[in-house]
Amino acid sequence: MATLWTAAPATDEPALVSLLGAPRARLLRLLEEPLPTVELARRLRVTPSAVSQHLRVLYATGLVTRARDGRQVLYRRSSLGDRLAGVASRV
Repeated sequence: MATLWTAAPATDEPALVSLLGAPRARLLRLLEEPLPTVELARRLRVTPSAVSQHLRVLYATGLVTRARDGRQVLYRRSSLGDRLAGVASRV
């Protein structure tokens, strides 16, 4: 019980890559702001279908959220994704 309120240790990049794989770890790090699949693909220099496959897994595991904005779907890290990526929780 003494460690119940202790802050979680910061996540290091090699551990995150080992857990998720390099492409998903990079994608998770990029999602601090809402972005559509096409923009993520452009930033990562990969195809939108490759990004879509990774986003599907990250969404299914609760690490990202998605919301429709007109004709596009925006993805963003969830609070769980923030904690895994070692980022302070959003308010």
